[in-house]
Amino acid sequence: MPPDRSDVATPAAEPSPVPGVTLQSVRANRITQRYAQAGSGPLVLLCHGWPESWYSWRHQLRALGEAGYRCVAPDMRGYGGTDAPADIEAYTLFDLVGDMVELVHALGETEAVIVGHDWGAPVAWHAAMLRPDLFRAVCGMSVPWTPPSYIDLLSALEKSGVTTFYMQYFQTPGVAEAELERDVRASLRRLYYTAGGEMTDTGKGFAILPPGAGMLANTVDPETLPSWLGEADLDYFAGEFARTGFRGGLNWYRNLRRNWALHAPWRGQVIEQPSMFIAGTRDGVLRFPASKAQIDAYPRTLPGIRGCHLLEGAGHWIQQERADAVNALLLEFLAGL
Repeated sequence: MPPDRSDVATPAAEPSPVPGVTLQSVRANRITQRYAQAGSGPLVLLCHGWPESWYSWRHQLRALGEAGYRCVAPDMRGYGGTDAPADIEAYTLFDLVGDMVELVHALGETEAVIVGHDWGAPVAWHAAMLRPDLFRAVCGMSVPWTPPSYIDLLSALEKSGVTTFYMQYFQTPGVAEAELERDVRASLRRLYYTAGGEMTDTGKGFAILPPGAGMLANTVDPETLPSWLGEADLDYFAGEFARTGFRGGLNWYRNLRRNWALHAPWRGQVIEQPSMFIAGTRDGVLRFPASKAQIDAYPRTLPGIRGCHLLEGAGHWIQQERADAVNALLLEFLAGL
């Protein structure tokens, strides 16, 4: 008996700000998901992170589409033109992976290569772990893969005496939203620049917040935008968050403990499919205490790994900062599958 996907509706189209890229919406996994698409051929699914949108994949959409792939980048749950459910509990990794599974089906496909950056990387990693029948290969950017473990991140921080990590600041609903939504464009400008490779002030950042201060307290507001981010690009990102607010994306962080509990059956599980990791050497995520050990463990945790690429001088927004290099690595990876 075929699965019941009665909530899947015919995609609806809307104008796109990127030439050669179409924007459509489809009902899948009981929410409306908006996605950008370019090209035709084998499906490649691109999952963005925080605080971004499908638009952060604009360079990859065109490059992969022109190379003979059906490249699809959704607004993830809680972002942009995709629904943002009210309940915090609706943003677990199970929900997010479920969105990607049902989006593949709604697109009429039976398999995909899944790629993720920032929070999209855990979605991609876990999709590959949970549904190897559907996701035939995986690429994570910025956030290393590590199998589900015996302690959740928030408890590990507390055990280490850390109380001002930005993910802890995000836990109370409404607090970060109020700060970031006070001036959406300025907030994004600060966050994008401070986490990027062109920010040279080593005393600035937002991983560890000053005591009693907010997310933006130790960020830099640049006089000019970095080379990879034009005014029109920032306008698009800011327009999306001005319309939707930040609540949806922040709710992902409010499920860290819930994700840990839900994934107990997969503790220690490796990913067997072909895999690849890409990050910038100046990405602050690589300075997290566990990151080096996680990458060093790839021969064991990612036995199908075909490349671990750390791009010199690049920061957190790797697919935008080093678009040509990332495109070349993705195309080489895809061609080898």
